[in-house]
Amino acid sequence: MPEPTSRTRFIGELSAEFAGTMILILFGCGVVAQVVAGGALTDGALGDHDSIAWGWGLGVVFGVYVAARVSGAHINPAVTLALAAFKGFPWRKVLPYALAQTAGAFVAALLVRWNYSEVLARADPGHTDKTEIVFSTLPGNGVLPISQFGAFRDQIIGTALLVLLIFAVTDLLNTPPRANLAPFIIGLIVVVIGMAWGTNAGYAINPARDLGPRLAAFLTGYGGAWRDQYGDLYFWVPIAGPLIGGLVGALFYRLLISRFLPVAEQEPGRVPAPDQ
Repeated sequence: MPEPTSRTRFIGELSAEFAGTMILILFGCGVVAQVVAGGALTDGALGDHDSIAWGWGLGVVFGVYVAARVSGAHINPAVTLALAAFKGFPWRKVLPYALAQTAGAFVAALLVRWNYSEVLARADPGHTDKTEIVFSTLPGNGVLPISQFGAFRDQIIGTALLVLLIFAVTDLLNTPPRANLAPFIIGLIVVVIGMAWGTNAGYAINPARDLGPRLAAFLTGYGGAWRDQYGDLYFWVPIAGPLIGGLVGALFYRLLISRFLPVAEQEPGRVPAPDQ
């Protein structure tokens, strides 16, 4: 079998990022549709906040398992940007990766929109922010008195946590999970962020996760998708906040942890280095 060319490998990487992000959104937006829209018609019988947190976390797990061998499974432009800035990922690949991730999120959101079309129409005939939250985030999840600044701050902090922890569990010089468990651990990171940091802005922590589904919602009847519940343009917050937050998290990992990690000699009583 001939060795794939660099062009073929790069197309494969973009395909993997598309597929991995699509899996993430199919489970993530799918669980929100079930809980929010389906729950509105069944008195909340189809799940709660914890269902959403676990749905998103497991979506990350399976998205990473799908794409990891081919592309590294960033499935998040904030992660891709941080890897380029701090881990040597090629800058020329950042924008193509981000576009592939956003396209995967967009296609997945269209599938969720189509599959839940009857339930969404029944729960919210006007296609307002009541069910827009199925696809994209809003300050205070559309109901709490959170300002744009509060949501922006939240997205920086939440994504900084995400990227710092991803760097920690994937650093071979640190104490990475063994037996191919890294995707599961990364999924748990998303679960705990959802449980601890989901109030102010719905923990998008991923520009592609928010922009792709927001565009899908806008094109399928949600005319106010670019604005928040106050009528202000909001779509930029879950894009800019995570991109900044990812860089902050990567910087903190470098300053606080990675520059102190042993490269060769291992201290007695410490976990052995990967090559020992």
